[in-house]
Amino acid sequence: MHTSAGHLLKKITFLKREEPSKSMTSMEVTMLGTTAMVPTKDRNHAAVFLQYKAEGILFDCGEGTQRQFKLAGIPMTKTTRVLLTHWHGDHVLGLPGLIQSLGAMEYGRKLHIYGPRKTQFHIAKMFEAFVFDHRIELEIHEIEGGIIHDEEDFFIEALPLKHKVPCLGYSVVEKDRHRVEMAKLKKLGIPEGPHLKALQEGQVMIYKDKEVHPEQVTTLVKGKKVAYITDTLVCDGAIQLARNADLVICESSYAKELQQKAIEHMHLSAHDAGLIASRAGAKKLVITHFSARYKNTHEVEADARDVFDNVIAAKDLMRINV
Repeated sequence: MHTSAGHLLKKITFLKREEPSKSMTSMEVTMLGTTAMVPTKDRNHAAVFLQYKAEGILFDCGEGTQRQFKLAGIPMTKTTRVLLTHWHGDHVLGLPGLIQSLGAMEYGRKLHIYGPRKTQFHIAKMFEAFVFDHRIELEIHEIEGGIIHDEEDFFIEALPLKHKVPCLGYSVVEKDRHRVEMAKLKKLGIPEGPHLKALQEGQVMIYKDKEVHPEQVTTLVKGKKVAYITDTLVCDGAIQLARNADLVICESSYAKELQQKAIEHMHLSAHDAGLIASRAGAKKLVITHFSARYKNTHEVEADARDVFDNVIAAKDLMRINV
């Protein structure tokens, strides 16, 4: 590892990709922060927490995220991965505090941080800028796109978005699984046991010289998909991430009447967010990342609903089960 941050970064490993590991039914999403650049008395900076089995995935980490964890009743130590979209301050200023607090809490595991190009550089500079009395082990994954983490139960995909700086969107995808129907197995005279693993993986099982195919005794259960898209123009990456998603969390910085302003600042309007969800065939859209100019979300929600029916305007600490 090469870094200018000296001994403070001894426990950090910079990686491009990570080898799959075993872990982990539903996904629970908590909207920790829902404003754009400027926080309000009701809305914190960008952060979304997704809990799936043993995984705690934090999308972005704006200023004040630690306090939002507290208000939501979610232990920060549940965080296993941080997925950073880009390095604008309203999406990352909470990261030094989160790392420091995890160290003080004897976190006891490795925290994986993912981000676009120059993430290694920014993390190194962060450790130069602040004094960290307690250190945790980090792995920094600087990525460009594709499948960035793959496990038995789920995978995470990242794709580039279109913003003023390198920016990524993410999707967390639960893999389809085969549910064994025990009544059908019983008719074949096959008991429960570890031999069923092949069927659960969609493979042919051999039991006492008897060949059993998954289509005979299993039902395919479609996995869930959550997409997180923010700070971008409408682009192919955003639509692909949202494709057939059960839930799309998407920025809606401006109402449609400020469409030109949205384009100039390379952000999405609520109408744009609705278009992405509609074109992608998504099931539900949660709009977020609202400009502080909006005292309520009635206008932006109506703009999104003009092109996509199933829309919810996010509020801080809102929980959504997927």
